[in-house]
Amino acid sequence: MALQLSFGEASATGPRSENQDAIRVVTPAPALAASKGYLFALADGVSQCADGGLAARATLQALALDYYSTPETWSVTQSLDRVLVAHNRWLQANGGGQPLLTTLSAMILRGRRFTLAHVGDCRAYRWLNGTLDRLSEDHVWEQPGMQHVLKRAMGLDQHLVVDYLDGELRQGECFVLVSDGIWATLGDAGIQRILHDEKDLHAASRAMVTAAHLAGSQDNASALLLRVEALAQSDLADTLAQLQHWPLPAKLREGQHFEGWQIERLVAESRQSMIYRVRDAQARRWLLKTLPPSRNDEPQAGPTLLLEEWFLRRVAGRFFAEVHPLPQRQHLYYVQREYAGQTLAEYLRLSGPLALPEWLDIAPRLIKALGMLHRRNILHRDIKPENLLWGDDGELRVLDFGLAYCPGLTRDEACELPGTPSYIAPEAFSGVAPTPQQDLYSAGVTLYHLLTGHYPYGEIEAFQHPRFGQPIPASRYRPDLPNWVEESLSRALSAAPQQRYETAEEWLLTLEQAERNVLSSRPRPLLEREPLLVWRSVALFSLLLNLVLLVVLLR
Repeated sequence: MALQLSFGEASATGPRSENQDAIRVVTPAPALAASKGYLFALADGVSQCADGGLAARATLQALALDYYSTPETWSVTQSLDRVLVAHNRWLQANGGGQPLLTTLSAMILRGRRFTLAHVGDCRAYRWLNGTLDRLSEDHVWEQPGMQHVLKRAMGLDQHLVVDYLDGELRQGECFVLVSDGIWATLGDAGIQRILHDEKDLHAASRAMVTAAHLAGSQDNASALLLRVEALAQSDLADTLAQLQHWPLPAKLREGQHFEGWQIERLVAESRQSMIYRVRDAQARRWLLKTLPPSRNDEPQAGPTLLLEEWFLRRVAGRFFAEVHPLPQRQHLYYVQREYAGQTLAEYLRLSGPLALPEWLDIAPRLIKALGMLHRRNILHRDIKPENLLWGDDGELRVLDFGLAYCPGLTRDEACELPGTPSYIAPEAFSGVAPTPQQDLYSAGVTLYHLLTGHYPYGEIEAFQHPRFGQPIPASRYRPDLPNWVEESLSRALSAAPQQRYETAEEWLLTLEQAERNVLSSRPRPLLEREPLLVWRSVALFSLLLNLVLLVVLLR
């Protein structure tokens, strides 16, 4: 079941000539609501600036449009902060020499949680069981006579500081966003009386606005109220696209037609999944992935498969497999493109460790792919040669998102250690939560193994409780390695996370700089260093050769 909300709003100019408050409510389509949530926001433009009404309206417009344009896998706070920081710069640059200022209180409700973003002197309250709790802090100066002077607002400073609050939703509770034109006049007690007397949210919001102006408020007055009518399921996987209507397909046979696909053959079967090679109507090859019948009764098996598809759709790019849209799907499966090539594990088994030029081609691609994943807030958690396809088209693609993890979207449960033990970061064995650095460690083990055919800490079996000291230098197996390659791998493979690369971008930059330094330190060809000398020598040699030939002919 999806999150169910009701809301009411009201705003009035009062004795002012213009209403510089703004309210915005966004209730997106169910799929987007599941991944990005519902937006409720109130902004109060500062009248002493160039155009407070413009600042308030533009801020809510940017928030409504740009927040939903951020990657669906970003956390709510990460998305809000990126959007608000960017808009803060816009406000500073477009005031015509004067500041464009507004206060803001915005709430995102998603799944079973809420996130509040607040800057300025609007207020956010929580109302439940007759108790009114203030969630926000007024960003005003506390000195006498300066209580209405803002010390934080959108557009006020180059460096924007926003307060964020994250919490659990409770069924039946109400959130209240009001401008200072209401709370400064009615106070908490007046707001609480109206909430107690008026159960209808539209009526309550209108009552607050009217009461504030009757009590003498000289400011615009705005109120936005929302109530949690029913809580959603615990995570995104439980709300994906009518899962309850999709049974597992029966075992598919060669030559069978299934929902518009022609089945060629079963190419892989394990306890976790079944993969078929199929063709579409244009005879292009795809891979259809579903679950074996033995997993039909596992409550999380279906959501996990669809979550894997969801991740792949949101990391579309050269380093990942294309996913086919399935608008008429009737069973539990998804389809991704099949690419000609071989996994790096197959290459290693057939051809042995990579030559250094091949490794230098593949390493940056793998690191860039992880950087793309991490910027979208996705952790792969199973990087190894078996999950890296070296295509005949020269591209490297990351496969198998069955263990992928997105903080805040996937369920945080204690479970078996995911991944292959030899590639798992040391801290993960101690129960540390997944991090991007753990993916980078797995990439380090992968690149080490591709170069040497060995593991930096030896092969680790599933039943072991490994101890990590110093990794075996890759040069022990590959004396031809440049020092900078070995140093890069050693840092990536450090047992202590704080000694590793912090991000994929840092590792990539280190590799590129080291390679450039090596190339620039090589002696340049003589033709580059002394072109005049070279051409004079060539001319002299040519002259001497002609003289010799002339002497031979005269004889």
